[in-house]
Amino acid sequence: MAHINVPENVPGIRSLVMFRPDAGQHLYQLAQVLLRGESPLTPAERELIATYVSHRNGCVFCTNSHAAAARSLLQNDAPIVDALLADMETAPLSEKLKALLRIAGKVQVLGKEVQQDDIDAAKQLGATDRDLHDTVLIAATFSMFNRYVDGLASLTPQDPAAYEPMGKRMAEFGYVMPEQAARV
Repeated sequence: MAHINVPENVPGIRSLVMFRPDAGQHLYQLAQVLLRGESPLTPAERELIATYVSHRNGCVFCTNSHAAAARSLLQNDAPIVDALLADMETAPLSEKLKALLRIAGKVQVLGKEVQQDDIDAAKQLGATDRDLHDTVLIAATFSMFNRYVDGLASLTPQDPAAYEPMGKRMAEFGYVMPEQAARV
């Protein structure tokens, strides 16, 4: 049960955005820009970063919903998501993406944990300044989103199957306000 009076049976951040739509619209816009806007990183790669950070933060709702979105975007390569969640270092990901995920993991702990060596290693594997920027911003943003969802104890479905339609909706339509999503 959520710590505040939010719409019943509405899971995760959606209920919180419905509680405070004036703030929520900006959170959704930020998610849309970061995860679906212009970037050298694919939407699937960005969803993997969001999933990884959420997993490290122990946010079950965000981990499962963004993992579902990543699976939907990856289609036949969907097993990569479970491999990432099991062990990022052995997951079948590019070395560049692993370097970016290592940076995201450090941001999840504390931004100052990212060192020049981390940046240099990612750049040697082909990461651009924009890749690095977007990775750090996604990691920082999802740490905030995770704390928002868990700090107010929003509804977290326990059935893994509940996340599949969420993931498909996010993959297809991106991040829109709940009332807009109801129309699509």
